[in-house]
Amino acid sequence: MIARRNYPLLLVSQFLGAFGDNAILAVILGQLTFQQQAGQITESQLSAANAIYTSLLFVPYVLLAPLAGYLNDRYAKTRWLSGGNFIKLTGTLVAAISVWHGAFWQGLGYFVVGIGGCVYSPAKYGILPEIVDRERLVKANGTLEFLTIAAILTGYIGGAAIVDRLSVLTCYFVLMAIYGASLGLNLLMAATPAHVGVRLQGSVEEFFKNFGELLENPRLFRVLAGCGLFWLCGAAIKINFQPWGLSVLKLENNTQIALLGLWLSLGIMGGSMLAGQFHRVGDLRGVRPYGWAMAALVAVLGTVEAMMGAGFLASRYPVIVMLILTGGLAGLFLIPLNAALQNECNPARLGKTVAAQNFTDNLSMVAAGSLILIASRAKVSASGVFLYLAVLVALVVTCLKVPGKRTPEVTAEAFEPDI
Repeated sequence: MIARRNYPLLLVSQFLGAFGDNAILAVILGQLTFQQQAGQITESQLSAANAIYTSLLFVPYVLLAPLAGYLNDRYAKTRWLSGGNFIKLTGTLVAAISVWHGAFWQGLGYFVVGIGGCVYSPAKYGILPEIVDRERLVKANGTLEFLTIAAILTGYIGGAAIVDRLSVLTCYFVLMAIYGASLGLNLLMAATPAHVGVRLQGSVEEFFKNFGELLENPRLFRVLAGCGLFWLCGAAIKINFQPWGLSVLKLENNTQIALLGLWLSLGIMGGSMLAGQFHRVGDLRGVRPYGWAMAALVAVLGTVEAMMGAGFLASRYPVIVMLILTGGLAGLFLIPLNAALQNECNPARLGKTVAAQNFTDNLSMVAAGSLILIASRAKVSASGVFLYLAVLVALVVTCLKVPGKRTPEVTAEAFEPDI
């Protein structure tokens, strides 16, 4: 009964919540587009503000990851699904105060939304084994992940569309309605079990102990680093889309800028599917070539401005193709690393390993925002950001020689590199 009632409620609630998470960022960044077009801020100021706002969502995931894991282990996960959405709703209300009292409240509100997402995220996956039969668990995970990706893609475009057409205050009312609907669905869910024996200190200690063991394993450490590089690169590209789209591609509104992220994401989805066809689990030999090719395409994006100025690019269609190919290579790069990490970690600690990976990935996205902020302070153009990012990715990939998988028959000295 609980499975039949909770599972569909979870799916719809998750879609609405993830939609809102991406739509609110589009609403916030959309205002920067208007300011830049009106000449109120420069390209460097636009880039800096974009980096700061985008990073605000990821910071709570880094600072509160161990606490979020404890809360979801200790209390009913349905409670933290509701709690996360309530916090997001509160954050949106705080952000709306910016209409009267300035941008500080918008930043604070978005940070609060990030806190809500941080406590909500472990619950949405952790609750599945409690509400779905074991034989349906893989399908349930896939369905939840598909809806999340769909919400990410449509949410950012939807947020861009409404900020192009509606007042900022109206946009925030729409977002509050979305989070409110998601919260209402969570409240309709039947309560799942709590685990009163879980203690905060023990939970935090286990998190850092498992994280430390991953870092001490030469192979898994570099796999983890490769996953982090993917998220750093992806976040930096998406942060740079707004200034690059306005100054180089001469895009006219936020909806057109949001579509740049759509093409990149479609490429990632395609590359992810191809990775499953091309590589067996643990085979990482193709990862570095994909990384180098990805860096090369990012560098080509950095030369689009020069090519357009020289008359070599007369339309935006080649840029769309480049974005799809870049995303495809990124997906081919990431999926073998993800599969290796999940397959080779201690099965009894898979949940904690995923938590450690999420911590690393979010830390990487915060680092991406920091790099873009530094570049904006140094007056690096949007095209220049792509060129510097390409160099960084190429250098890291070159250093990413993952040792062979440990087997009982070989010693550490006998490892052969996989990539």
